[in-house]
Amino acid sequence: MPRLIAFLRAVNVGGHNVKMEELRALFEALGFSNVETFIASGNVIFDAEAESAGDLQKQIEAHLHKSLGYEVATFLRTTTEIAGIARYKPFDESKLQSAQALNVAFLAEPLSAEAQKKLMGLSTEIDEFHVHGREVYWLCKKKQGESTFSNAVFERKLKVQTTFRGWKTVLKLAEKYPL
Repeated sequence: MPRLIAFLRAVNVGGHNVKMEELRALFEALGFSNVETFIASGNVIFDAEAESAGDLQKQIEAHLHKSLGYEVATFLRTTTEIAGIARYKPFDESKLQSAQALNVAFLAEPLSAEAQKKLMGLSTEIDEFHVHGREVYWLCKKKQGESTFSNAVFERKLKVQTTFRGWKTVLKLAEKYPL
C-alpha cells in the first residue's frame, strides 16, 4: 500500500478554513488509513489501496467539494516522489543562497511546451523558474511581496491549476517520510 501525500489547493487560505481534525476525518471517510496532516496548509499524508493516482485524485476532489462546498484541487505524490523532489537541484547553490525564497508548484500533469514558454516569459529580475516533471520551481530573489508573480498569476497565464509549497515544507516532508 503506497504512502501518499495530497497537496490541497485552497485550504486555509482565502477564507476557506478547515480544521486539521476535520480534514483527517474527510480522508478517513474515503477509506484511507494512517491519515495525518502536516502543518495547517492542506498537506495530508495517507495510505491508500493501489489505484491510479488520477482516480484517487478525482475521488478526493469530489469528496472534498461535496463536504466543504467549494473546489479543492488535489495534487498527489508518493513519499518516494517527494524524496526525489527534495534531492533535485533546480538552481545552482549560489543562486539558492542569495535568494529569499524557493517554492515548488505541484501540477497534475507536466506543463506543455507552450505553457513552459509562457512561464519562462514571466521571469523577471526577481523571479526565475525551472520546470522538471510535474513540478515547477520558483526562485524568488527578493521578498515575495516584491514580486508580481503568484499562484493566481500562474493559473491565469498558463490555464493550469496548481498549488505551491515552500521548499522548507518539501524538505521537512521528505525528512519525515524517508525512503
